[in-house]
Amino acid sequence: MNLEEYFARTGYKGSLEKQDLETLTDIFQHHIRAVPFENLSIHCGEKITLELEHVYNKIVQRKRGGWCMENNQLLGWVLKHLGYDTSFLGAYVFNPHQNAYATLMTHLLVKVVIDGKAYIVDGGFGVSYQMWQPMELVSGKDQPQAPGVFRFTEKNAIWYLEKMRRKQYIPNQTFSNSDLLEKKDCRKVYMFSLEPRAVEDFRFQCTYLQTSPDSLFTKKSICTLQTTDGFRALIGWTLTETTYNYKENMDLVEFVTLEDEEVEKTLKEKFNITLDRKLVPVNVKGFYTI
Repeated sequence: MNLEEYFARTGYKGSLEKQDLETLTDIFQHHIRAVPFENLSIHCGEKITLELEHVYNKIVQRKRGGWCMENNQLLGWVLKHLGYDTSFLGAYVFNPHQNAYATLMTHLLVKVVIDGKAYIVDGGFGVSYQMWQPMELVSGKDQPQAPGVFRFTEKNAIWYLEKMRRKQYIPNQTFSNSDLLEKKDCRKVYMFSLEPRAVEDFRFQCTYLQTSPDSLFTKKSICTLQTTDGFRALIGWTLTETTYNYKENMDLVEFVTLEDEEVEKTLKEKFNITLDRKLVPVNVKGFYTI
């Protein structure tokens, strides 16, 4: 495991000497545009493990992606080795179909402190809820980014993240009522406390999320990658490509349904992923919006 190999994977060629916000943002953006948020291991007969060496091998050497416990664990390792003041936090993800936050802490976050200011660095959420810049940990402040306007709100030592989106233009009207489309303008994302967590705190959740029939991740095969102007997502057989703000206050969302034989080629061409085993796409209706 070494930083040089990681940066070759993400394409980052900037400074490694400065521990400032600008450098952090640059490293972070290279990560989210090179490393997909994906759960494909579950749907091609592989087991997801939390050992850092396994995560490193999967993402850096095999050029795969991962979910939050993999992406953010690797990011945390990189930032700590560069001299950043980092720690892990645990979040409870909002379920829009139940209109409630999960009761299980399933989302791993990275907190970074620079010059006395705390920031949340989350490279493991994907789709339109993926932040593009570290977010200052301050309550009630709108933080506009390319994907939309993010905001933290703190109440009784619990922090809540929400995101306001733009209007959406869907050229292929057969998808205008797709269950993958978020209908609300403002969406709750997750809640968390500032209690430091360890990767060990997520062992049970890691097993549960890839085995339980109630888990979103067993119901859908997901691969999503941020681009320079939006993001791509392959959910089951449905490929979406979103361009942020292609017109004033309007995102362009393009849908296409793939045939079985197109899935593998699309993963390679659009996400730079080559799987060792055959993927069985899954897309149970509901449960997830982009």
